[in-house]
Amino acid sequence: MEEKRVLLLGGTGAIGQYLAPELKKRGFTVYITSRSAHASNERGVVYLQGNAKDDAFLDELLDERFDAIVDFMIYTTESFAARVQKLVSSTEHYLFLSSYRVYGDNHGKPITEESPRLLDSVDDPEYLQTDEYGLTKARQENALRACGRKNFTIIRPAITYSGDRFQLGTMEANEFLVRALKKKPIIFPKEMKGKQATMSWSGDVGKMIARLVLNEAAYGETYTAATAEHHTWGEILKIYQSILGMKVKTVSLDRYREVVGRPWQIKYDRMLDRVIDNSKILNATGMKQSELTPLKEGLRMELQRFSRDPKFRTVDAAMQKRFDRVAGTGSAANKARGLIADLRRVNDYRKRGLLKGAVKKRLYRIAPLRKLAHGVKRLIKK
Repeated sequence: MEEKRVLLLGGTGAIGQYLAPELKKRGFTVYITSRSAHASNERGVVYLQGNAKDDAFLDELLDERFDAIVDFMIYTTESFAARVQKLVSSTEHYLFLSSYRVYGDNHGKPITEESPRLLDSVDDPEYLQTDEYGLTKARQENALRACGRKNFTIIRPAITYSGDRFQLGTMEANEFLVRALKKKPIIFPKEMKGKQATMSWSGDVGKMIARLVLNEAAYGETYTAATAEHHTWGEILKIYQSILGMKVKTVSLDRYREVVGRPWQIKYDRMLDRVIDNSKILNATGMKQSELTPLKEGLRMELQRFSRDPKFRTVDAAMQKRFDRVAGTGSAANKARGLIADLRRVNDYRKRGLLKGAVKKRLYRIAPLRKLAHGVKRLIKK
């Protein structure tokens, strides 16, 4: 069979790292662009260093006439419109990575590829004036459909996780995960806990995409690439806690928004129920829901990978300071407030008649007293 070559634009992320080996298994030679240098130890996988947003670098690549292009790049609406013709005309099959965030409120019903998009259904002038991610991707989909060609496929992944990409609410790994591993409390909004979310293992999404590449039945089509498994954010929070022993402080949605930001993502994604009907992509790829990785199993596997690899452990320092203020850690004042709470618990022991006996036997047998004593010592030293 004649060699088929696939170009992954920006393909070193959560999905791309699993897509490349899947394509290789299917007989493709895979070329991956990256702004940083990568060494490939695998035959059939080639890294090309350069910025795919740079027109000169991109033009040089497209002159090579790859059989298929899978585009993971994040564009503005204007920059994508300026290059869409160039992209689709330089390959047999162009696969555009959109997002499930283009979907509007489906009122709890499973989302299909025909469900209304935010761009078409939201009546919010302030929001529609932005180029927020869900709107940007929808506008780029429109530009692709208006290009006059049909050799494209639109792929809308739901939340995907891998060894270097985890999400909880609107928080990314560098904001909550390293903190959780250090046993420092994170915050989470009460109002979001009951909302449904869909999280897919990147390896499964990589398999889905690989089976669409050069699949003529997929030309001109749109697919939501995700599992059908769904959980409330409260349930997802408990899964993280069961794996990590993570400490969580529940706060109001307004307080969470003040700390984390991203108001549009909160309002028009995480506070909507996101339940996916993935029957279309399963039919197109021949996959079955039973073959997809359950969330708890996949998170445990990828969190172990994360904990072993220090290169993933970057931290958003500014976010950590805001967390400390809200979660009651970090400053002497906050520690003092924590000690006051401990005193209240000790007083409760006293009222119940448990304090005297415990003190006589051994003071440190009561956790609040032990914590109080250590805390007072630390404050005195300061």
